Amino acid sequence: MTILDRYVLSKFFVPFLYCFFGFIAIWLVFDLMDNIGDFIEGRAGFAFIVRFYLAQLPQVMSLILPMCMLLALLYSLTQMSRSNEVISMLTAGRSVVRMLLPLFIIGLVLVGVVTALNYEGAPHAEKTKKAMLKELNSGKKADDRALTAHMFRNRADRRTWYMRKIYPARNQVNDVQIIQENPDGLIEWQFYARTGRYDAARKTWNFDNVKIVDQSPEGEITRTQMHKNYAVSDWSETPWRISSSTMNPDYLSVPELRDYLRYNADFPPARLAPFRTQLENRWALPWSALIVVFIAAPLGIVYSRRGILGGVALAITLFFLQFALSSLLVTFGKGGRVSPEIAAWAPYILFLGVGVLLLWMRSTNRDIRIPKLLG
Repeated sequence: MTILDRYVLSKFFVPFLYCFFGFIAIWLVFDLMDNIGDFIEGRAGFAFIVRFYLAQLPQVMSLILPMCMLLALLYSLTQMSRSNEVISMLTAGRSVVRMLLPLFIIGLVLVGVVTALNYEGAPHAEKTKKAMLKELNSGKKADDRALTAHMFRNRADRRTWYMRKIYPARNQVNDVQIIQENPDGLIEWQFYARTGRYDAARKTWNFDNVKIVDQSPEGEITRTQMHKNYAVSDWSETPWRISSSTMNPDYLSVPELRDYLRYNADFPPARLAPFRTQLENRWALPWSALIVVFIAAPLGIVYSRRGILGGVALAITLFFLQFALSSLLVTFGKGGRVSPEIAAWAPYILFLGVGVLLLWMRSTNRDIRIPKLLG
């Protein structure tokens, strides 16, 4: 790394850190004002509040890092342009791309950071926030929450589960009825149990107060068995899989989305579209941190003071257009109107192309014509 590289990075990091901690402080103040009533009413301690905000931090960081990158680039490069430092670097033999190389590396690093945040922490943030507030208001821990009157259909194994209550966090079901069908769709047997617990380590269901009723193809009862305790180890269902039919894809991590699509591959395509789209979006979203460099850097470098305001305005406009288009296409993808790959990746590929064009024009000293409304 050369002296000029270190200088460019030092100019960039000061506004970047100001933006980052400023956005964090603004979010913290507004969210605290919004939830202070719940904290006071629920008598939340300092440790609870710290856990509450630490759980949300990955989601907030994944949203603000590209914006911090954008603003820091625009500020640092326009300031260097104002003081003719950019022109000095160019006349010293540095090309525009070489001068921006450290910033491209920072963009790639932020892609990795946002990918790590978006892998598991960020998707769980909103769900954790709601769960903690509900726990604070109701006094019940997350493990005590249950799905009531829940039904699950295992199409691959032709089993249907009916449960009065299921506690996914505790791997427990209460008052369960299971119906097993043969390949012709006729009932082979029905299974009733007062409670059931899933042993994840052994992959075994343990049921209490069990009644098993075998039926003939004509529907007549051929045998009835009663068991105080009954264990089953060859069923593919787990409490997480059973409860996954009610899950929101926006709150699922990458491993959970993969598990959902694997376990529920027999669901109709329209049912799976939101989960497939969200999985693709988990990988596509972080690349906005790099695309920002392609868009903001050429527009932040100007050779006259006249074009500074227009370049900043155009960069911010393009950034929000990318965000709006991405949100629109993800909505279409969840509705099955476009493929998950197009919904997730098309906006970033499009604006990457725009950024590469802008960078080429700035590198070859071609005039980037900015509309008068922005100039």
